[in-house]
Amino acid sequence: MATDVVVIGAGVIGASIALELARGGRRVTVVDKAGGAGHGSTSASSAMVRFNFSTLTGVAAAWEAQFCWRSWAGHLGCDVAEPARFVRCGMAMLDVDLLPRQAYLPLFEEVGVPFEEWSAEELRARIPGIDAGGYWPPKRIDDDRFWREAEGTLGAVYTPDAGFVSDPQLATQNLADAARAHGAEFRFRATVRGVEQANGRVTAVVLDDGARIPCGAVVNAAGPWSGRINELAGVGADFTVGTRPLRQEVAHVLAPEGFRSGEGIAVADLDLGTYLRGEPGGGLLVGGTEPECDPLQWVDDPDSVGPHPTMAVFEAQVTRAARRFPALPIPNRARGVTGVYDVADDWTPIYDRTALDGFYVAIGTSGNQFKNAPVAGKFLAAIIEHTERGGDHDATPARFVGEHTGREIDLSAFSRKRPANAGSSGTVLG
Repeated sequence: MATDVVVIGAGVIGASIALELARGGRRVTVVDKAGGAGHGSTSASSAMVRFNFSTLTGVAAAWEAQFCWRSWAGHLGCDVAEPARFVRCGMAMLDVDLLPRQAYLPLFEEVGVPFEEWSAEELRARIPGIDAGGYWPPKRIDDDRFWREAEGTLGAVYTPDAGFVSDPQLATQNLADAARAHGAEFRFRATVRGVEQANGRVTAVVLDDGARIPCGAVVNAAGPWSGRINELAGVGADFTVGTRPLRQEVAHVLAPEGFRSGEGIAVADLDLGTYLRGEPGGGLLVGGTEPECDPLQWVDDPDSVGPHPTMAVFEAQVTRAARRFPALPIPNRARGVTGVYDVADDWTPIYDRTALDGFYVAIGTSGNQFKNAPVAGKFLAAIIEHTERGGDHDATPARFVGEHTGREIDLSAFSRKRPANAGSSGTVLG
């Protein structure tokens, strides 16, 4: 069957792009080296849905996307065997000098994101068992200063509409099933070994088994493997923002007594360098926020990253969480998942065309774009439609107006040629 667009990568971003392109009438083939949709880095996602970003565009995209998650069946547009579930638990962003309230509350107000400002007393009342002490900056747990008494107290900004998606892999499979319902084809266990081109335009994708897929366009949504795909296509020389794979771990522990598992308020705690949310069945997910005291685990080969967590990272993350929630037990055996982020220099994604006509990228998602996946697919569809009709997305960017909010989102903010985001937190928060 002839193909208009080959999407490389069947993670949550790739599956979303496939759905929107197929929904728009394009013939789509998705290829992925894994055995199924969402089996790569998406499977290790914390699947948080929050709105705290350092740019207006980031906040607007997250706010538009949450309407898709809240009305998941409507977004998919078709029945699926088992739909993923959005859990609206709310999130408390603890005060921290790195990302003060005044940096993002004006963005909330402009976009229309509801929020509450809490004092330390309100924080303690709303989240029983939390320690509202300020410990900035984050420190290693083998540093004696980690155990010092708090210096003052912290309040928080609470966003009631934040939450998480129950199963990131299932959500991706839902998107893939919806894309199939519109005619998209998925090929798994298929590694891309070549991107053919002629006269400055992509013409085909070649797989490791020798199969050749002629096409008019390609979208690189390969996550941590996206750098390899760009090299095969010979693109990237004009990028002002680079990307690198980063190993990450997320811990799973029993929730402390009194914390409503699965629906307890999520906490973003840059003061100690961690974040946490409840899980159904009495669990607690604990992740890190890349504090300066911890070396970042950059990797050259994403395939070299094993699936098992390490005790050192597990103990550091859970001990920090236990400093915030003193009743949290610290197990002596690591339990969790390991994944790889595809990190952009400024922790902001690149959704764009490239210098090779017909070759598009949805890369550098930096561990913070799962929440935006429903609109990321729409972004790429808009960019591709605009460009393939003869528009110059570099000079006159494609327009995107949110279906749910009616707000125009500036897609040039995700350009491969943009100035690096100077206001970036330098963390997964973007």
